[in-house]
Amino acid sequence: MERADVLVVGAGPAGTTVAAGLAARGHDVLVVEEHGRVGHPVQCAGLVSQRVLDLAGSQSMVLDAVAGASVFGPSLGSVSFTAEGPRAFVIDRAGLDVLLADKAARSGARFATGVRFDRVVASRSGPIVAHLTDTEGRSREIEAKVVVGADGVASAVARAFRLRRPVEVLPAFEAEIPRSPGDARQVEVYLGNEISPGLFGWWIPDGSGGARVGVAASAGPVTARAYYDRLIRQVERRFRTTLPGPTAMLVSGIPIGTLPKTSTDRAILVGDAAAQVKPLSGGGIFTGMRCATIAVDVLDRALRAGDLSAAALADYDRAWQAELGEEFRQALFLRRLFVRLSDADLDRLIEALQGSDLKASIVAFGDIDFPTHVARKLLRQSPSLLRLFPKAVSAWLGGGPPVAPDLEPGPRRSAQ
Repeated sequence: MERADVLVVGAGPAGTTVAAGLAARGHDVLVVEEHGRVGHPVQCAGLVSQRVLDLAGSQSMVLDAVAGASVFGPSLGSVSFTAEGPRAFVIDRAGLDVLLADKAARSGARFATGVRFDRVVASRSGPIVAHLTDTEGRSREIEAKVVVGADGVASAVARAFRLRRPVEVLPAFEAEIPRSPGDARQVEVYLGNEISPGLFGWWIPDGSGGARVGVAASAGPVTARAYYDRLIRQVERRFRTTLPGPTAMLVSGIPIGTLPKTSTDRAILVGDAAAQVKPLSGGGIFTGMRCATIAVDVLDRALRAGDLSAAALADYDRAWQAELGEEFRQALFLRRLFVRLSDADLDRLIEALQGSDLKASIVAFGDIDFPTHVARKLLRQSPSLLRLFPKAVSAWLGGGPPVAPDLEPGPRRSAQ
C-alpha cells in the first residue's frame, strides 16, 4: 500500500500552501486533485490584496492593478472611490494555482491529478487509509498519518470526518467578457435584490481589455445564471451598449458561515472546505492561504510529536480563530443586517456614501481583507447610514458583542 505522512486533498491555494510548507520541513506529502489539471476549472474572480502576493512570494501572476471602485445601487446611482496607488490586483487565477503547486513540488510534495478522494477507514491506534478513485474508475488506497481537506465548499473530507458544513452556500455564476466598455483601473459592484440578493454583482477588468462579470446570491428558486442575466441587463443599462457574449463561464458555490470545528482526529480543513471565507465579500484566497500557513505550524509540531489527536490539532482552530475569528464574527453580524435591506434602502445607502468625508474614509481605511474596520468607522461618522440599520448596530459600535437576538439567522442549508 502507498504511504505518506500527509495526504492533502485539493490543489487550490490553501492545499498547496500546506503541501509546500510541510514538504519543506521534511514531511512526505501527497496532494491529490480531482481535476485533470491544476488551476482548471478556474474557481473565482481573482481580485486579491498585496497580502496574497506576499504569501505566494511572487507577483508573476498579476495582470493589472486596481486603484478604485464604483458601487451602484438598484437605480444605478453610484459612489466611486479612487486611491493614489494600487489597492487590489487582478491576477491570473489559474496561474496562481500553478505557481503554488510548482512551489510545493519543488519543496518535495508529490502530486496526483485526476484522482478523487472518496472515503477513509479510521484506525484508533494508527494512520488512516484513504480510498481514492481516478478518472478511469480505478481505485487505490493511501495510508496517511493525517488528511488535510482543501477540497472546497462540497468537501468530501469534511463529510468523511463528520465535520459540520457551513450554514449557507451562495450559488455563483461568472463569465469572461472579451471587450469591456468600463474603466480598466476600476472595479464595479452592483447591489440590488433583483440581481444579487444576499451579496452583489461584480465587474472586474481582466487586464487585457475584457472583464470578469459575475454574481453571487442567496440560494432559492432563481438560479445564479438567471441572476447573472439580470446583472448583464443592468450593466448594459449602465454602459448604454450591448455586451459581447462570454468566452468562458464558471459556476461555483461560496460558503458563508463558520464551522464549530475545523479539525478532528487526524484531519484538518483549510480554505473553502473550512468556510474560511470573508462573509461580506465572499473572497477566500487570502484567508485560506493564511490559515494554511497556520496549519503548517500545527501539523509540523503534531507530526514530530507523533500526536495527531483531536486535542493536539485543536491548536489549529484556536490559532486561526484568534487571528481571523473576530473579523468573521463581526462581518457575519453586518451581513445579517445588510441582506435585509430593501432596494430603496440600498439606494439610500449609496446616497449616504456620497459624502466627501465618507469617501475619504473609505479610501484611507478600506481593506478588502478586513472590511469591518472601515464599516465601523463609516457607521460612526454618518447618522444617515446608522438609520438604515436596527438598533443592534449601536451596541456593536459601542463595543458590544456582534449579536442581534431579534434577527433571524438568515437562509440555511441542511448540513451535508
